[in-house]
Amino acid sequence: MTTHPSLLSQVEAGVAWITLNRTAQRNALDIPSLKALHALLDGFNADPAVRVVVLTGNGRSFCAGADLDEWAAAEARGALESYGWTETAHALMTRLYTLEKPTLAAINGTAVGAGMDLTLCCDLRIAAQSARFKAGYTSMAYSPDAGASWHLPRLIGSEQAKRLLFLDELWGSERALAAGLVGEVCADDQLLSVAGELATRLANGPTFAFAQTKQLMREGADRSLPEHLHAELAAGLLCGRSEDGNEALRAAMEKRPAHFIGR
Repeated sequence: MTTHPSLLSQVEAGVAWITLNRTAQRNALDIPSLKALHALLDGFNADPAVRVVVLTGNGRSFCAGADLDEWAAAEARGALESYGWTETAHALMTRLYTLEKPTLAAINGTAVGAGMDLTLCCDLRIAAQSARFKAGYTSMAYSPDAGASWHLPRLIGSEQAKRLLFLDELWGSERALAAGLVGEVCADDQLLSVAGELATRLANGPTFAFAQTKQLMREGADRSLPEHLHAELAAGLLCGRSEDGNEALRAAMEKRPAHFIGR
């Protein structure tokens, strides 16, 4: 296990676990935390031993969003618009969203503002029964600044996104599940085991094909159907030429489970 003042991380059997660890601040994101998380994701993306990344929080909150103490200190010195939190957060959100490895948020408690936005950047989301979601922006007379207004309409539709953003409602795990904000809800004491089982399934899968699929899904909205079919053809050729593609064909012919290595 490696540690940073605000993060814990470990890699086991292809699964990289990242735990937000500022429990006294409810895992709020200050600039050092944003930069440390970004660097950790860069490292995991480049590490062939990492096949999937799981993000969770320590304590009772997943993440309380931006660190308001840091925000207030910047405002007090007249640097609120220039102290760099937003730009640093944007770089992190982009890194997480574009990671080649599958990503999973195991949401252990309240996810507010940028904390909720972190979960939206992940591929899959599992919520503990006690998890809560709140945009947090309009209650501060503020508009979304870390991706919520982009992700939410795509995940849950415009109507539900506007309810969550305009009214700043606090959604429990079951409401989040019904709306499509998360894909699964489990008992609090089972969160890490359920997340671990799903992460293991992903880690054992054809992660090269996962990376191609993620890229296709990210870029598809900007293409016409003929353009996207051409992109699918190109990605399929890459998958077919990969070691995993060759292994999948051999396993099918030999009637045995495939063993994927992510290349």
